[in-house]
Amino acid sequence: MAQNRRGVEVSPDDKKTKISKEAASKVLKIFAFTKPYRGIFFLGMVFMVLSFITSFSFPTLLGYIIKVIQGEVKDYTVNQVTLAIIGVLVLQGVFSFMRIYLFARVSERTMADIRRLIYSKVITLPVHFFEKRRVGELTSRITSDVGTLSDVLSFTLAEFFRQAATLVVGVPFLLYFSWKLAIFMLATFPVMIVAAMFFGRYIRKLSKQAQDNLAEANVIVEETLQSVNTVKAFTNEQLEIDRYTAALKKVIDSALQAATFRGSFVSFIILALFGGIIGVVWYGAGLVQEGRMAFSELFTFIIYTMYIGGSVGGLGEVYAQIQRTLGASERLLELLEEKSEIDLDRKLDKPKPVISGDLSFQNIEFSYPSRSDVEVLKGVSFEVAAGKKIAFVGYSGAGKSTIVQLLMRYYEPTSGQITIDQHAIAGFDLTDLRRSMAIVPQEVMLFGGTIRENIAYGRPGATEAQITEAARTANALDFIDGFPEKLETIVGERGVKLSGGQRQRIAIARAILRDPKILILDEATSSLDAESEKLVQDALDLLMQNRTTIIIAHRLATIRNVDCIYVLREGAIAESGTHDELARIENGIYANLVKLQFELVEAP
Repeated sequence: MAQNRRGVEVSPDDKKTKISKEAASKVLKIFAFTKPYRGIFFLGMVFMVLSFITSFSFPTLLGYIIKVIQGEVKDYTVNQVTLAIIGVLVLQGVFSFMRIYLFARVSERTMADIRRLIYSKVITLPVHFFEKRRVGELTSRITSDVGTLSDVLSFTLAEFFRQAATLVVGVPFLLYFSWKLAIFMLATFPVMIVAAMFFGRYIRKLSKQAQDNLAEANVIVEETLQSVNTVKAFTNEQLEIDRYTAALKKVIDSALQAATFRGSFVSFIILALFGGIIGVVWYGAGLVQEGRMAFSELFTFIIYTMYIGGSVGGLGEVYAQIQRTLGASERLLELLEEKSEIDLDRKLDKPKPVISGDLSFQNIEFSYPSRSDVEVLKGVSFEVAAGKKIAFVGYSGAGKSTIVQLLMRYYEPTSGQITIDQHAIAGFDLTDLRRSMAIVPQEVMLFGGTIRENIAYGRPGATEAQITEAARTANALDFIDGFPEKLETIVGERGVKLSGGQRQRIAIARAILRDPKILILDEATSSLDAESEKLVQDALDLLMQNRTTIIIAHRLATIRNVDCIYVLREGAIAESGTHDELARIENGIYANLVKLQFELVEAP
């Protein structure tokens, strides 16, 4: 007997049952998204039943024409029966239209709900989740995977019910006309069921692989377009085309493999079914010749057999589509099962804590989850009184940015405690905690909308006067008024239409509008020219007033007036003090950094 991951023996039958239950569970979870639209869905089902009834009456009416022709029925003429068939055909068209339209409404609205739910889930996941996933992959989940579900809800599900109903209702009809012929026909069903189980397992596996390969191809497109300047600077257009072509080849190969299994499955079903129909015609013709069956009954039986055969053949394709859907839905359900770091449904009437800004790190140790064997911070401790300014300096990799990430709770420390106003930050609501902070990074990421939208991002719903005042305080209003559209100026993808200094002042205006208690400046002026740096620094000086400020700096001239400077080396605080105190330490790290920067400035 086989063993599971825990070492417990599992019989093959148990394993098959488990897989079947898991598959059924996934189908039910996906189907549950239609619950808000169950009224429309139920109405669509009603029209589907009516469509099925009208469709299923055709063989009987056609058989009735044969009876009229042969003189078995004299109450109606051929013309009357033909008119009845035309009437049924019109009703069939109306019912089919309503069925398709109503199921499409359910499908489109459900897909919008699923996309919104997936996006809401992704956007609330912690930072370390995004370090393990690439943007292109997540985008593919929201687009192509959800698109696969759309086909199921709008078409496949209805077809499955219609064809299953044809099978369930049709078999008794066949038994009624001739139980011998019916048994002869049904003898092929066990073979088809076994084939469905065999092919379905591989179709699902290959369809999931095709979705994964498509996600990888989307990753290449996403990354290339985001870094298009780098691609062009290194003239690597052909390299990126080759990468994308290779990724698409994998998509094609896996999709064709899945198509091969689906085609083989459908072909097998067709051969089995229509081979059975040929056998029915052969056997039934003998019964007619022997006088044991009327020709009209055989004709009706054959039409019903073709209906049922077509439905079973269609069930093969529907089954393959459902298997493809299971492959796509597994990834979506995995995303939905991820644990969010914030609760969007939290009670908004809960009083928000009043934060003054007293900050304390107490013996903090930390290692990133992706490389837990490397200790990034080693017993870091410091305190900042509300309204004071401190700075962190040190060589790259010393742990400066990690301190900020822990303060904003992108990660949790391995040991030690971080407090604000003598309260552990782990006890704060995460949204309330981050709303009390604002960050001005070195590389400002602006959204592709207007300047107004980017400033208002600091406080959604801010008034025109508040946005304008924030821009004025950030020394940004002069260049904004220089644009013809002023605040309505489109900044372009990631702010590409603005200079570095202009983007930085937009980021400062955004932070001013937020009015934070704790301000974080992550090398906010390190990449600016002298003129832009002066304007940005003046804006920062206003922004830092009466706020607890943490500065990460490479240009030491910008932190001369902070209350305390902490020098980090290999994850620990090696030196601390004011600029003048640290500069006087002979052979000190800070003193050497000052000397090195002074030499670089004097070298030209």
